[in-house]
Amino acid sequence: MKDYSAEQIRNIALVGHGSSGKTSLAAAFLFDTGATSRLTKVDKGNTVTDYDPDEIERKISINAAPCFCEWSGHKINVIDTPGYTNFLWDTRASLRAVDGAVVLVDAVSGVEVGTEKVWEMLEDRGLPRLIVINKMDRENANFARTLESVRQFFGRQAVPVELPIGEEKSFAGVVDIVEKKAYYFEKDESGKMSEGPIPAGLADDVEARHKELVELVAESDEKLMEKYFESGELAPEEFRAGLKKSILHRQVFPVFAASGLANVGAQTLLNGILAFLPSPVEAGAVKVTIKGEEKTVPPSPDAPFAALVFKTISDPYTGRISLMRVFSGRTNPDGTVVNAGRDTEEKLGGLFFLQGKEQIPAGQAKAGDIVATAKLKVAATGDTLNAKGSGISFAPIVFPLPSISFAIEPKTRADEDRISQATHRIIEEDPTVRIERDPNTSQLLISGNGELHVRIIAERLKKRYNVEVDLKPPKISYLETIKGKSDVQGRHKKQTGGRGQFGDTWIKFEPLPRGRDFEFEDKVFGGAIPRNFIPSVEKGLQEARKKGVLAGYPMVDFKAILYDGSYHDVDSSDIAFKIAANKAYKAGIREAKPTLLEPVMNVEIYTPEAYMGDIMGNLNGRRGKVQGMEQKGTMRVLKAQVPMSEMLDFEPTLTSITGGRGSFLMEFDHYEEAPSHIQQKIIAEAVKEGRIKQEEED
Repeated sequence: MKDYSAEQIRNIALVGHGSSGKTSLAAAFLFDTGATSRLTKVDKGNTVTDYDPDEIERKISINAAPCFCEWSGHKINVIDTPGYTNFLWDTRASLRAVDGAVVLVDAVSGVEVGTEKVWEMLEDRGLPRLIVINKMDRENANFARTLESVRQFFGRQAVPVELPIGEEKSFAGVVDIVEKKAYYFEKDESGKMSEGPIPAGLADDVEARHKELVELVAESDEKLMEKYFESGELAPEEFRAGLKKSILHRQVFPVFAASGLANVGAQTLLNGILAFLPSPVEAGAVKVTIKGEEKTVPPSPDAPFAALVFKTISDPYTGRISLMRVFSGRTNPDGTVVNAGRDTEEKLGGLFFLQGKEQIPAGQAKAGDIVATAKLKVAATGDTLNAKGSGISFAPIVFPLPSISFAIEPKTRADEDRISQATHRIIEEDPTVRIERDPNTSQLLISGNGELHVRIIAERLKKRYNVEVDLKPPKISYLETIKGKSDVQGRHKKQTGGRGQFGDTWIKFEPLPRGRDFEFEDKVFGGAIPRNFIPSVEKGLQEARKKGVLAGYPMVDFKAILYDGSYHDVDSSDIAFKIAANKAYKAGIREAKPTLLEPVMNVEIYTPEAYMGDIMGNLNGRRGKVQGMEQKGTMRVLKAQVPMSEMLDFEPTLTSITGGRGSFLMEFDHYEEAPSHIQQKIIAEAVKEGRIKQEEED
């Protein structure tokens, strides 16, 4: 492959709502530029960027996938990103590697939830973007209606630079409003394009749209505005230069028309990407931290090497693949770099460009390009790789916290043996997944960004690593404590013919403030219990408190004061005093008004304002306590504290209320006493599960 300079490279992400046609458009790019020999299809499961078995089966993009094509003397690196909410973390990470984006909007559905979410990400990153009204060949496709939807959400800066020639089945080409030229495409999906006359019915609209575009460009620059007012027009070169400047400064969002599936409009869009989106050089220097100071690095191959690992892929043959954007400098396939965050040297395992899953050897990694390497020892997604001694670090990639958890149970002993290594590989590839064992319930929990996310992870364990698991709702980590005080005797005496067992304790129990766990105090005087048996009493209490008296959950936030007892010179032993302490615990805790504690979560819900009332009503029904509200962009953020047991089915409810526009974050905050009617349910369930016997509960 030709060696491209940074000026000849474009790094773009295809973003948009799920099923807006990103993968089909990427397929058209690859076919029209000769990167593939045929136009691949999502329905046939043969696309370059949707190669994962789960993606082929579900016909949706689950992972961000890179590809590239060569067009008009340039290299265009394309990242085909997921559009469904559960997988947008991968889209967000991918935006760290690009200089611009192409936002796809379905010509039938208009702006959808995923469109809004990715637009917010682009705003956060400050990336210039093009908009494509895609699927113009679909039944009920309507450019004007969809454009109105786009402008309603994203403002009048969204302005057409193309108009479609025909719609639905008669979609035959596009008119370039900038150059006032019409391009027609063959109906055989070949992408063959020819210039022709502008249809008579579009001539007036083209002139009106051209004028609108010129005015918008003039508005964005004071000098152009003066000239436009004086002459009523701009010279073609001034107009084009002003248009690109406006796009780079995000004052104009040019709108194109296309159908990736029918391969109509892909080539004019490729021309638009080269004309309107920035090269790495035009994108400019990137902010970094160098030895604690905020600075910038230029996109020059002669600067010190600095790259950001923005994605990790677990390949069954190659192993761990690290995908990185090189922002400055250069390195060879056998080079050694420094992992800045982990302060270790990394030996590159070759360099290659990814065409979906195909690896194409790269002679060098240079500033401005996106390359991959394999088998780095410790590098993870978000790590900075740099030249030794440069001290360069990029800001870390911030991933969303998991919003939902399931208990994961291996089906067989063999699955149990393999699960640790398999889950480790999963987490390497997907940093939003959390897998940990709950110490109170002993369940292995898997947490992700939604139910679909978690279920796909479970399927991946089976397909890739031959580990079969069942997913179940997690058990709630309840705790028990006491509200009152008690003073009891715990006495153990057993005589069986030979040496007997004898231990006698008097212990006071009292509550502690929440979070203090357990305290043991020795107040024995006068040798009532020999000193060597005191640790056995404490150990007996520690073992006993692992199981509460109400529902068998751990007992916390109480104090045990050992103040008296007796012993036998021959029959007393460590085990006898442990048993005596256990008996004192059971009797004393029952007398000290035991109660159940439930975990309470901090919940942040992001929603359009129209749904606030319904969501607050739903939270009230879940025993939630609203803590506050604030505005964040176009969304309202509702903060509340809700018992964990009430949040297990919240995700589908929120999706239903908001039409998929809402999302939420949840993390543990504290424990508090559960209401009595809830306690009765918990106790009944504990008896049913065998955590505690009926007679114990009674």
